[in-house]
Amino acid sequence: MLGDSRVLSILEGDLYKDLTFPANDDSLFFNYSTPLAHFQGEICWLRPQEICSTPRLFSDNQYEWQVKQGMLGDCWFLCACAALQKSKFLLAKVIPPGQPCWRDEKYRGCFTCRIWQFGHWVEVTIDDRLPCLGGKLCFSQCQTDDVFWLPLLEKAYAKVHGSYEQLWAGQVADGLVDLTGGLAERWALKDPGRGTERERAGKVLEKAVFRRLMNLKEKCVMSCSVFSSQQGPSELGEFHAFIVVDMQDLSKVSRKETVLLRIHNPWGRRCWTGPWREGGPGWSQLDPVVAAELLSQIQEGEFWVEEEEFFTEFDEIITGYPITEEGQLQSLYTDRVLSHTQKLYGSWVRGQSAGGCRNNSTFPMNPKFWLRVCEQSEVCIALLQKHRKYSTDWAGRIRSWPRLVEADQSLADGLRGKNYHAVGLHIWKVEKKQFNLPKTLSAPPISGTVSHSYNREVHLHCDLSPGYYLVVPSTFLNDAEGNFLLRVFSSGRISLRCVRRKGGGRGQGLPGGEWETAQLEGCWRKGQNAGGSRNFPSFHTNPCFPLTVPAGVGQRGLRVALRQHCPDNKCRPIGFHIFQVPSDNNNVTPLPASFLHLEPVVSCVPHCYSREVSQLCQLPSGHYAIVPSTYLPDTEGTFTVIVATKIDR
Repeated sequence: MLGDSRVLSILEGDLYKDLTFPANDDSLFFNYSTPLAHFQGEICWLRPQEICSTPRLFSDNQYEWQVKQGMLGDCWFLCACAALQKSKFLLAKVIPPGQPCWRDEKYRGCFTCRIWQFGHWVEVTIDDRLPCLGGKLCFSQCQTDDVFWLPLLEKAYAKVHGSYEQLWAGQVADGLVDLTGGLAERWALKDPGRGTERERAGKVLEKAVFRRLMNLKEKCVMSCSVFSSQQGPSELGEFHAFIVVDMQDLSKVSRKETVLLRIHNPWGRRCWTGPWREGGPGWSQLDPVVAAELLSQIQEGEFWVEEEEFFTEFDEIITGYPITEEGQLQSLYTDRVLSHTQKLYGSWVRGQSAGGCRNNSTFPMNPKFWLRVCEQSEVCIALLQKHRKYSTDWAGRIRSWPRLVEADQSLADGLRGKNYHAVGLHIWKVEKKQFNLPKTLSAPPISGTVSHSYNREVHLHCDLSPGYYLVVPSTFLNDAEGNFLLRVFSSGRISLRCVRRKGGGRGQGLPGGEWETAQLEGCWRKGQNAGGSRNFPSFHTNPCFPLTVPAGVGQRGLRVALRQHCPDNKCRPIGFHIFQVPSDNNNVTPLPASFLHLEPVVSCVPHCYSREVSQLCQLPSGHYAIVPSTYLPDTEGTFTVIVATKIDR
């Protein structure tokens, strides 16, 4: 685990040093392919108290929080970091409160952050030694150099990626997802015309939608990007990301309809030479008092730009979905809270489930999922592919990243996107589960991505009526192998299950036939719900998951598995029991006290030091509860319960 300091670090004196992300060139460089390589051997590492006399983690002044980019090309990540200024919930999630700081007696030079990675929040522990040149921070910093939350978070993110150099260029949308665990939407600001160029650009943002999104500016981050200027080098730079801070409609106080946008440049300098620059001719259209007020609002690195100029000069808008204080997504389109979520993992396997796009006859081989919508709902379906391992050349060195070649792969998809497949997502409405698969897939889907994209994540937004839907994620090329996470966010009740057709269960402990699979995430926490085995009186505090076996002919075949998330050499002894819930609790969430004194109907014991334990069983219709446990109480960990139900036709 990234945050396990017991084996990954040493203490020298009283201050922590992280051996897995050392203060040397191994943590700075990946393959020396970026301009950062020019500083090899010149960068030193200093702790905050060596950089300034009174370091602070945060500031009460929002201006002092503002992100400022150093000589590392990670403007995309810094724009995403602004999301933490919009939500106290996210800030506490990513930078847990209560950590000892520099004036505390308990300070040991150790900080912990959380980064969302492929479906899970991962704790990342670092020491507070930061890269410096001439005694000053050389990468990201806040507007005042004694506030350190940003460079510490940047270091944790660099550790997740392997080095600082691997943060050079990326997607704002990816950074937003990693810091929120939510979704980020992308729009093109220019209509590229017909054909392939339109498909590459995806959705084109209309001004009416843009103005509506600006109403959410206090709740979520809106970033804008420049790919390249048709007129040659621009003062805005190329492949650079900015933050849209504010919008002011001045039509009532100007001589014509005027809408101004305030833009923050992570470079920390004003780079705009348009009519609304300081001293520019645009301000003559306004009352001097109004003009003075607007000019007084801009901070270092900010400038005002007129809306028409904005749509001309910038190429893309990226907006993260707002996160409520309860940690739920809020729709960008309707303001509804998408309070119902489901997720399942899957993979494309060559010769089995890597069917490629709909142009291929092998498309029906792709993984398939049943989405049941229980009530009229606004639904977002997201397909996130897992980053593939880097390739190496004959000498064993990592190959250099390819050059940026296409503007539609903004902010260097060319640097990291080449390790992603082109992926797409399509859904079909089906009247019932017993359907003709070839006939269904030959009909037009009710919704789908415009084209397959090299983005890390693609998603669909739609309003769905009650019923069953078939969801098919695919790569563009068949036989393209990879792993993915399918997530569904909905305003109404939903369920998501994996469709496993005959023979599809091989290698997963499932007999032949057709199976539905559901996954449930959980955790054991010391002093809360880590109750241990039935040998201990605290067993009743363990997590409890309801399971319903629907009425049918005879008993229903099930396979229940418990998978713990841990390194292979750190497995805890785990097991589970299945209890039948008394009939008087059938229609409510079961209370453990009402049935845990009974004998379980299924037991997967003794507890095993295994990554996964499972049990095949037959259960009659009724209501049950699955209780996963470790052997000893107060043993912490996270896990997934996988329930596969055999479908009898």
